[in-house]
Amino acid sequence: MHKATDLSADPVQHVRASLTAAGAKDTVRTFGEKVPTAAAAASVLGCDVAAITNSLIFELNGEPLLILASGAAKVDTSLVADQLGSGRIRRAKPDFVLQHTGQEVGGVAPVGHPEKLRTILDTSLQEHPLLWAGAGDHNSMFSISYEELRTITNAEELQVR
Repeated sequence: MHKATDLSADPVQHVRASLTAAGAKDTVRTFGEKVPTAAAAASVLGCDVAAITNSLIFELNGEPLLILASGAAKVDTSLVADQLGSGRIRRAKPDFVLQHTGQEVGGVAPVGHPEKLRTILDTSLQEHPLLWAGAGDHNSMFSISYEELRTITNAEELQVR
């Protein structure tokens, strides 16, 4: 097992390796400017902000919960908690995110973490034939289909807003 500190040395390389290990193509693109928000990424990529897949880390009972949400969505944590039959879901603090993903807030990818994370996939993302997700840092993104993203993350599909 890798420690998060090991991964943080080159998180984009870990995302690339995770994609190819899962049988997905390495579609990572690195930009000269930072793309830490869905709006910034959509602007650089020339796509709809709703096709940007935000990788948001929440805390549920002390454990990380990764919610892959449309860039056009604000996650309704009460709705998600009700659907999961769980306790309160809280937005994770930056140090918790780094510890569990090896990636900084604003650059978190759906894959490439030190350990497998419980993952929720926003069903509204299936409206887009091509999705873009963070690739481990503030300058990198990768493209993927909804079904492939669901498969490689083993995500539970839920309505998140």
